[in-house]
Amino acid sequence: IHTEAFGAEEGAEIARLVNRLLDDPTARPLLSLVSESMDLLTGHVLFTTVRIEPLPAGQKVSARILAPLAVLPDAQRQGLGGALVRAGLRELGDSGVDLVFVGGLPGYYPCVGFQPAGVLGLGAPYPIPPAHAEAWMVRQLSTDVLGRVRGTVQCAAELDRPEYWCE
Repeated sequence: IHTEAFGAEEGAEIARLVNRLLDDPTARPLLSLVSESMDLLTGHVLFTTVRIEPLPAGQKVSARILAPLAVLPDAQRQGLGGALVRAGLRELGDSGVDLVFVGGLPGYYPCVGFQPAGVLGLGAPYPIPPAHAEAWMVRQLSTDVLGRVRGTVQCAAELDRPEYWCE
């Protein structure tokens, strides 16, 4: 799915990242969802655990990051990616997750409830250039978390590499 969705070179790297994240104990708990049509996998979304640091003593926040989302080219622009994201957000919300982050297209993710995170005091694992600040987003799944929590997101070891955070 990732190779076809992102092309041979970038897709192969994303597929390797997914495999490493699935084996990375620091990414757990994680949520991996796929879609299928006529016994063919058509889409995939992965959510892995992140921490927000520093958090004031006694404050707890459960958070995940959406990375990556892929849909086969023939299945794109049919709402499949949004359906995968919404299903994941529902499942995460039901399990008590407070926040979900994503680094992605600012023209896409707001349609599933994401908003810029940096202006809310929630920094990315690596600095985001001001020209791309809108691409670092958050979605609140429980009430009263945004506005009271500030800090920098620390992601799983396999995702904590500068090459995944630059343009």
